[in-house]
Amino acid sequence: MNLEYYYWYFKSAIPPKICDDIIEYGKSQQEQIALTGDYDPNKVSDDDIKDVSKKRKSNVVWMDDRWIYKEIQPYIHSANENAGWNFQWDYSESCQFTKYSKEQFYDWHCDSWSKPYNKPEDLNTHNKIRKLSVTVSLSDETEYEGGDFEFDFRNDDKGANQPSICKEIRPKGSVVVFPSFVWHRVKPVTSGTRYSLVIWNLGWPFK
Repeated sequence: MNLEYYYWYFKSAIPPKICDDIIEYGKSQQEQIALTGDYDPNKVSDDDIKDVSKKRKSNVVWMDDRWIYKEIQPYIHSANENAGWNFQWDYSESCQFTKYSKEQFYDWHCDSWSKPYNKPEDLNTHNKIRKLSVTVSLSDETEYEGGDFEFDFRNDDKGANQPSICKEIRPKGSVVVFPSFVWHRVKPVTSGTRYSLVIWNLGWPFK
């Protein structure tokens, strides 16, 4: 799929008070060790966690609170239209509140998978794929070092496989929306703590 824009951003779009509220709410909940899509959180072993840590180290909390979606979803719709993607989507998965402490990271990955969800018991996700990903910077950029968010535009014949730092995500409250098949990573945090919020948005497979 040829794209004119690989991501769309809104600088400092979410008010600082809302960002702080999400952080405080996230810190009040029971966090989990972040996994990748290859692992079932209900069946994960110590060896699995050790294996995951080679690709990803962070802690997460899952949120389904309507007030959070209400703040962020308008930017997803706006980016989808303004970037010219016009992807059909109709459902947002649980928000992933993520804490990256010193030396934590998430190596290269994309959010979409080769096959749609196979969950007949859940009509919101069954036979759908992740189409649009959104990440929100909750921390002030002075509160941590490292932790750069980078893209790898592997479909870009002008400079394939050249990582591009997404500087637009650094200011607190900034929102970045991108197709879920675009590769990206979070580099290791070298000091402080980086808080972010991620939401994946589903729709029927591309035709």
